[in-house]
Amino acid sequence: MKFVPHLLTQDQKNTYLTLCQELKIQTESDPNFLSKVITGDDSWCYGYDPETKQASSQWKTPTSPRPKKARQVRSNVKTMLIVFFYVRGIVHQEFVPPGQTVNQEFYLEVLRRLRENVRRKRPELWRSGDWFLHHDNAPAHTALSVTQYLATLEWTIVPHPPTHPTHRT
Repeated sequence: MKFVPHLLTQDQKNTYLTLCQELKIQTESDPNFLSKVITGDDSWCYGYDPETKQASSQWKTPTSPRPKKARQVRSNVKTMLIVFFYVRGIVHQEFVPPGQTVNQEFYLEVLRRLRENVRRKRPELWRSGDWFLHHDNAPAHTALSVTQYLATLEWTIVPHPPTHPTHRT
């Protein structure tokens, strides 16, 4: 079974299929390939204000009806979390400061901190250099300055198939 989003152009669908086939071949030729991939992703994290057990407790008699519980409502507090992980756990994580846009300059700094954390926290990967970076095609990730920086580090990038018609391949 193949999943190719229908909103993509024919060229993007072809790229998607080619990249998936290449990853399949790479995985078949190197059974440890996936364990060498460090994946980066971001997600919005929302704050919640749950009641404590004591704050939600009520006095009731044995015959009174069960009290209704209020639903937890998402608060207006939200922040973006960027995480890089691999098969053995998290390599780097950080919250994006409030008001900060994840643009190419900010992402370059994130990659510099990732590089340092790979060196410090995963010395076996650092020493061998036998690992790959995977992140999506967000504009900050595919910006020229970012791709040039990654090239200077000689990091191998696992290509990410296009998932949206406006994303570059």
